[in-house]
Amino acid sequence: MDLQARVTEAVAPHIERVDPPGLAWWVARGDEVAVGAQGTYGPEDATPVRPDTPFRISSVTKPVVAASAMSLLDDGTLTLDAPVERWLPELGDRRVLRDPAGPLDDTVPAARPITVADVLELRLGIGLDFSGPFPGPVLSALGAAGLQAGPPAPQTNPAPDDWMLTVGAVPLSYQPGERWLYHSGSEVLGVLVARAAGAPLPEVLAERVLAPLAMTGTGFGVRPEQADRLGPHWLPPDGGALMPYDPAEGQWSRPPAFPNGGDGLVSTVEDLAAFGRMLRAGGVAEDGTRVLSREVLAEATRPRVGQIDADGLADWGLGFGVKTGDQPDGRSAGSYGWDGGMGSTLWVDPVKDVVAVLLTNQMWSSPEPTAVFEAFWRAAWE
Repeated sequence: MDLQARVTEAVAPHIERVDPPGLAWWVARGDEVAVGAQGTYGPEDATPVRPDTPFRISSVTKPVVAASAMSLLDDGTLTLDAPVERWLPELGDRRVLRDPAGPLDDTVPAARPITVADVLELRLGIGLDFSGPFPGPVLSALGAAGLQAGPPAPQTNPAPDDWMLTVGAVPLSYQPGERWLYHSGSEVLGVLVARAAGAPLPEVLAERVLAPLAMTGTGFGVRPEQADRLGPHWLPPDGGALMPYDPAEGQWSRPPAFPNGGDGLVSTVEDLAAFGRMLRAGGVAEDGTRVLSREVLAEATRPRVGQIDADGLADWGLGFGVKTGDQPDGRSAGSYGWDGGMGSTLWVDPVKDVVAVLLTNQMWSSPEPTAVFEAFWRAAWE
């Protein structure tokens, strides 16, 4: 059975159960390519999903925005060991909780400044601790101050300068470089990229990543000409009828005040395929344009922080998850990419020469991928 037939057959039973309502995929294994879409916008909208349908990609945003930072590393605007307080003075002179679960006023001085590497590695000292009590005192304080907490909601955060002032007003949970904490570093990274480049994040991302790769369907909210192709996004089924999380005219239908480098993008499988092919080619677009140097890409996609998952087979680079062992679904050690809890995945396997993208219009019910993703990965890597 060829690649196209395998992927089609693998996802079809999930679409038949409307779990999710719709999805699109793009897979390349060597010279063999499979592209397709199944399902609809939802139970009450029979509009068919297509390969050019925009999806809310949530945390797959992280490696895309990280690529803009890597471009700034390439040209010397940023260096990994540079203290970020040069661009983010709000993060200077940090205080750190004596106990990560303790009161906000019981702190010690930071042992050293936060660096660019700390932000990219998600080790700046703020974020979700998957092994600790959620959300913890620091994230609770940020939520109480009005910053986004919980699933992506791009219209909730204030503009970047106000956002940074709020983040700068709380202590760190851990010392810089001490512990990998999820998500918040990617949000900070978006502000760092914008300030270092001297332009808003959407402009920097477009100039350095999206335009060279002709990723015209990717952005912080859909463009007007895309608006009729953005369907609703759905909560996971809970024994009853599907409930919408975000309507078609909802939070991704217009530009946000805060372009969130952690979860704010919409994109298409065709666009993310162009991004994945560039990564697989060592930083070069299909037309020969060099987007990233081979050297900085190698730094970004190697294990840098240690185990980040319960099974011990995942690590983190500079904005990318990195598999450190062969996966049961076929992905090789050394594969890199990431997943989004709103139902998205992008992985590149340099060992088996695979690029695989799956986007859906349904949120996951937990941090673990839903069954359609497991089926998709096995079909793509079979």
